[in-house]
Amino acid sequence: MPEAGTERTLVLLKPDAVKRGLSGEILGRLERKGLTVVGARLLRVTPDLAGRHYFEHAGKPFYDGLVRHITSGPVLALAVEGRGAIAVVRLLVGATNPATAAPGTIRGDLALAMTPNLIHASDSSASAERELALFFRPEDYHSYVRTDQEFL
Repeated sequence: MPEAGTERTLVLLKPDAVKRGLSGEILGRLERKGLTVVGARLLRVTPDLAGRHYFEHAGKPFYDGLVRHITSGPVLALAVEGRGAIAVVRLLVGATNPATAAPGTIRGDLALAMTPNLIHASDSSASAERELALFFRPEDYHSYVRTDQEFL
């Protein structure tokens, strides 16, 4: 588990981010904000995993499109840690709709459309815990002190 005072959250770089070669750009934004990547996996999301990940949207008109997109190519799953990590990541990501996402946010600067909007970020500590367990095992986490934070 994270150190006291820090949170761990899930970030998924969706197939459109990976296929457009934006993984490094997005990862850099997270790290430059002081967040620490403690787990990473490049994987293909199965329909079963997509269904478990998006279960709260089942039955909604956009659900099939979400599942179709997340299973359409490789996904980079990241476990990210830091003070207030959930809120910090959500601010960096920006609004779901790139047309209304603020400039300077990942979606505001880089996303092209509503469903292929590059990135998923957990929206609460309960969601983060549930979602992290879908993509990572406890032994997949690697805690370390970033050299830029050793003396903080």
